[in-house]
Amino acid sequence: PDPITVSGQRFLDQGNRHIKEGASHPPYNSIPATSGWHYSGFGLAPAPWGVYDTVLEDEILVHNLEHGGIGIHYDCPNGCEALLEILRSVAQQALGSGLKVIMSPYPEMAFPFALTAWNYLDTFHELDLQRVKDFITFHHASGNAPEAWAP
Repeated sequence: PDPITVSGQRFLDQGNRHIKEGASHPPYNSIPATSGWHYSGFGLAPAPWGVYDTVLEDEILVHNLEHGGIGIHYDCPNGCEALLEILRSVAQQALGSGLKVIMSPYPEMAFPFALTAWNYLDTFHELDLQRVKDFITFHHASGNAPEAWAP
């Protein structure tokens, strides 16, 4: 795929500082977050790779991105279950191939769908499966992530 069309918008790196759960920190420069302050510790962050039906805090998700993972997020206040089933299928396929993917709801985004990688965000109103797959392929375990080698 063409890197220009699959990379998303690049955001300034806010570092990868570990903080304690609940600690305050400056605001993230993107929604969802693509770098910055995050939790660390057994059972807290990073979250196990997978598909979640519950909201995960940015401070957890950022740790997953630090490890070279991809975030797939959605916000469908009026429902989009059929689209989510398709998106879950893409996420499960990626996970089954050994890719580091985390899918979760993300309320109050400006767009119904968002993809995140370390310093990169792609948002869209209409689900585009090829765009999702290309983003995953392009950014997964990228050397751009500080700890892309980590599990």
